Amino acid sequence: MSQVVNVQECVNVSPARDIVAGMTNEFKSELEAIVASGVSGIVIDLDGVEMIDSVGLGVLISIHNQLRANGGKLAIKNPSDDIFALFRTMRLNHHFDIIS
Repeated sequence: MSQVVNVQECVNVSPARDIVAGMTNEFKSELEAIVASGVSGIVIDLDGVEMIDSVGLGVLISIHNQLRANGGKLAIKNPSDDIFALFRTMRLNHHFDIIS
């Protein structure tokens, strides 16, 4: 279970574990519930996350698309150098706000 903190109309989510296939069903459900609550933004704090696999990327892209359809935004905070390089390679840094 992720740590979730509401800050006005934005929600900060800290999974504090790798975002890989084994945890993505629960993580996606958490994020979808947050989107359904009507927030305008989600910040996913990757502090403590060392790896994101293709399934995890799919979850982030899906949530980004859901937020964007409602006029909201997804931001990624504290990505490791490797994860930031992955986002850059996949050109996701052009879609997500990246906060160091």
